[in-house]
Amino acid sequence: MATGEDFVLFVIDQVQGPWELRYRKMFGEYLVYVNDKPILLICDNTVFVKMLPQVAQLLPDAETGFPYEGAKEHYVLPIDDSEIAQAVVGALEPITDVPKPRKKAAKK
Repeated sequence: MATGEDFVLFVIDQVQGPWELRYRKMFGEYLVYVNDKPILLICDNTVFVKMLPQVAQLLPDAETGFPYEGAKEHYVLPIDDSEIAQAVVGALEPITDVPKPRKKAAKK
């Protein structure tokens, strides 16, 4: 079941804070960028975040799951709790790097 844009907009509303948010559709699902850093992965109307020590203390009893086949295990973010969701985004934003631009392949 693919994620609907209405759910993505709900997620954006839940994590509003002192940062710039945008989202991008990728492979039928969505990636939410915080200050141009990929922070939230939304698959099948479920929000996933990387399993990092900075998040573990905020989500001690969180469910875990795999956002897609072949992915590493992630925490499932309880997006209905905007206070926790904002705290997780606030913890991940400073430790996440802005992705480096990809080099374009040379034409043959």
